[in-house]
Amino acid sequence: MLAKRIVPCLDIKNGRTVKGVNFVNLIDAGDPVELAKQYALAGADELVFLDISATLEGRATTLDMVLRVAEHVNIPFTVGGGISSIEDVDVLLKHGADKISINSSAVKNPDLINQLSKKFGGQCIVVAIDAKQIEGEWIVHLAGGTIPTEIKLFDWAQEVEQRGAGEILFTSMNHDGTKNGFANEALSKLSSLVNIPIIASGGAGTKQHFVDTFVDGKADAALAASVFHFGEISIIELKEELRRNNIEIRL
Repeated sequence: MLAKRIVPCLDIKNGRTVKGVNFVNLIDAGDPVELAKQYALAGADELVFLDISATLEGRATTLDMVLRVAEHVNIPFTVGGGISSIEDVDVLLKHGADKISINSSAVKNPDLINQLSKKFGGQCIVVAIDAKQIEGEWIVHLAGGTIPTEIKLFDWAQEVEQRGAGEILFTSMNHDGTKNGFANEALSKLSSLVNIPIIASGGAGTKQHFVDTFVDGKADAALAASVFHFGEISIIELKEELRRNNIEIRL
């Protein structure tokens, strides 16, 4: 069995790490380079770096920040935000990213997934899906959760796998920042429908929430932000708790 992964997420806006609730009301959470260094030393398995306003502002991810973060970490590092072409990905990988994450651009041009997977290999292509449960149906949203679509989460997840994505990062907008636990029912269904790893995102508040998403949600990795940024949960203590619950994890 593959070890489960703990993944701190650095949401970046205007060069600073930020965190909000349900994708709004953002507050400052510190310098992304310093946080990245701390997480690498603290035992994080991977990092995700999302330039959350890049798509809304119609610009590419900040390359300088990517380079600086990459220089200070020795763990896999995923970058997302404003990526819409082979050229974008090529530059990011050359600046130190190990994987890239696409979201809105994949929905607008699904063939981009095929192109990137063919060019760079599916192992470094993560498709992020932001979805909100509306009247019982999980609906995909774009541009940092600001634009609803008519696309259903489970249909889209299966399509991105077929097109060559190597991993799915699913964020529940309903759970984001609430600290009430992950969307484990949806995660479990996703896991049963696709054969690529699923990263759970949105809702982490306690160590038990991580246990639950690995056991009940069948997630392969769990991503969180504020509980790590503000020192509410220690990564090493979290991993020890997971081990006590017989969850395979790297210490």
